[in-house]
Amino acid sequence: MHHTRRRFLKAGAAGAATGFPAIVRSQSKITLKISHYVPALHGLQREFMEPWAKEIEAKTNGAVSFQIFAANSSLGQAQNQLDQVLNGVTDIAFGLCGIPRGRMTRSTLIEMPFLVKSAEAGSRALWNLYPKYLRDDYKGLKPLLLMTHNGGLLHTKDRRIEKPEDLRGQRIRTPSPTVSMMLEFLGATPVGMPPGQAYENIQKGVLDGAAFPWDPVRAFKLDEVTKFHFDAQLYTAAFWFAISEKKFNALPKDVQKVIDAASGEALLAKVQGWWDAWDKAGKAAAQARNSTIVTLDRANREQWERTLVPMYNKAMVDFEGQGIKNAREIYIEMQRQVAKYQKA
Repeated sequence: MHHTRRRFLKAGAAGAATGFPAIVRSQSKITLKISHYVPALHGLQREFMEPWAKEIEAKTNGAVSFQIFAANSSLGQAQNQLDQVLNGVTDIAFGLCGIPRGRMTRSTLIEMPFLVKSAEAGSRALWNLYPKYLRDDYKGLKPLLLMTHNGGLLHTKDRRIEKPEDLRGQRIRTPSPTVSMMLEFLGATPVGMPPGQAYENIQKGVLDGAAFPWDPVRAFKLDEVTKFHFDAQLYTAAFWFAISEKKFNALPKDVQKVIDAASGEALLAKVQGWWDAWDKAGKAAAQARNSTIVTLDRANREQWERTLVPMYNKAMVDFEGQGIKNAREIYIEMQRQVAKYQKA
């Protein structure tokens, strides 16, 4: 323990030299609670939240420390992340937009079919749209990172999915209301549940498959219960990582600066690398079992896109009905932002 403490103090001193305010030693210690809904061993905790927390601990000379609560804790339910942080049960949380339903709905426009292929493009689009278009989604919060995963897949137990009609009658785990809309439009039955429950429900036959990126194939062992992987980069899911605004405003100014410097742009720059590594591991797990991976050629992709065109209007009417009067404007701006980063 003394060992790491010394290392942090050294790093802190170095931090002071690089222009980080040295935080006064006499300050009382601040412990911040972070909650999320994936296993503690997942890359989201090990490669994102833990290094982020350690950097802040180091740059505040240990004045700030963190406690992380993962899926197996009493604070680990996906549907509770938003209320926990708004109610001060935790200080910082990582959650899925649109869970619970009717919350952070603007952000879920990024999940429309065929909009996002790369995690970086989706994440930067959300981050750049936040000040003008998405602020209402995060009332009471100060976002530290807004993120999407790489274009997502459909993983199924027994049925090969290749054409839009192949989804008819399939019960598919969905991450959010926007992805549910797409699945319903294609004749599937979306079933909302936390990622950790998908395995058991596919195994028992309650579900026929799940909408996920490649990552959970390994992270949640889905390779054991799914034989087919439709790799169409069909949709994405939107995530948020945020601190309670009230909590942030109560922190000493120098601590606020350290948190700001470690967040936003600093995290956005890492998103693509994280997801590529996590997805690669998931795909490798499926390949190791010789599962069938279906990709789309151009003609097939055009068929999917044509099939999904009428969904666009239906979805916009739905978003407008939920009080997002400028849904079309937000969607067009998202397309513009995504295009900017997907070319780059």
